[in-house]
Amino acid sequence: MDDTTLARIVSDFWKKRIQGIYFPQEWAGHIDMNQAYKIQLGILDRRIQNGAKLVGWKVGLTSQLMQEQFKVSEPVFGNVAIDAENDGFFSSPKIFKFQNLIKPSIENEICFRLNKDLTGPAVKYADANAAIEEVIPAIEIPETRGDFTKQLTLAVADNSQQKAIVLGKPHKYKEIELNSLKVRVYINGLITEEGTSENVMGDPVLSLIWLANTLFQFGRILHKDELIMTGSTTRQIKVSENDRVLTDFGSLGAVEVKFQ
Repeated sequence: MDDTTLARIVSDFWKKRIQGIYFPQEWAGHIDMNQAYKIQLGILDRRIQNGAKLVGWKVGLTSQLMQEQFKVSEPVFGNVAIDAENDGFFSSPKIFKFQNLIKPSIENEICFRLNKDLTGPAVKYADANAAIEEVIPAIEIPETRGDFTKQLTLAVADNSQQKAIVLGKPHKYKEIELNSLKVRVYINGLITEEGTSENVMGDPVLSLIWLANTLFQFGRILHKDELIMTGSTTRQIKVSENDRVLTDFGSLGAVEVKFQ
């Protein structure tokens, strides 16, 4: 795909996005994963040109639980930008209007804030470990805007379901022991799901390494102060109107979200 062709395809996806069409079916089966990422990043650049601010990145499908749920065998990435669509990060507790979301779910994640740039293609564990300033408990609110499993490339082009993220209290990374951190999800007061930090590639730091090295293939790097969502510690859980979600991250504290 040359630059002219890419620009044409990004323009088409952009126009459809404005119309509320996130999975343009004329492209189904006609783009590969590499092209899907280039389209996603091209749309990000369009958003930035229109006033959005890139504030972080997300990695999805980093656990066997999630890969089995969506029948996908490798992680994917997306970007997190703040603009008029109200995407981005919010503080816990947070209330969302359910009718403003497209088939929302929750994912329960560990988020990192970086203290310096992290550049692939050969980021090692020590590099990533030294680049983490804070660790933050988080709930991601993804939207199901199309068939993620059957049309994965369109999903990646559409930024891997990204909509919004709710953050709890930040902690200094050096003060937190992430190994075997237990996560419990309560919906309307009833425990619904449990997970651990080890579900994220065995260690959430490995998710950060994967992201830094993968982004380099597309001419991007991770920057100081960006927030990095490392992937869900549990399955993705569908939510309904009037649901109240509280996820307990043990020593990291809790994050609360309500849909009304």
